[in-house]
Amino acid sequence: MIEKTLAIIKPDAVGKNVIGDIVSRIEKAGFRILAMKLTRLSKEQAEAFYEIHRGKAFFEDLVKYMTSGNIVAMALEKENAIDDFRKLIGATDPAKAEEGTIRKLYGTNIEKNAIHGSDSMENGVREVLFFFSSGEIVQNS
Repeated sequence: MIEKTLAIIKPDAVGKNVIGDIVSRIEKAGFRILAMKLTRLSKEQAEAFYEIHRGKAFFEDLVKYMTSGNIVAMALEKENAIDDFRKLIGATDPAKAEEGTIRKLYGTNIEKNAIHGSDSMENGVREVLFFFSSGEIVQNS
């Protein structure tokens, strides 16, 4: 089944100038980029995107971090996109991520872990539509 997922190259990876390396790895893994943009989240946008984590101990730090610099948001598509992307990016903590994963290669720590990926098909659709209108998403030809 063809699925959509959202990827966010986080401020730490953007700051390290590894956007191209990460995008290349995503494409080589068979993902189709439907839409992509460089942007900076406002505090309100970050709070809305991470609403599910509101009230957790790390919420404020997460919002502060995600608004600290530019990000690259990407709508991706592939058969089995959610699971395949989670494997490509690796464990949330780069120290525990498998060798060769994006987080192992480019992440600094559990907070500054280089990249976000949707964790379910439902969240994939919701998260893609958070950043992109349906008109911005390139359809299959």
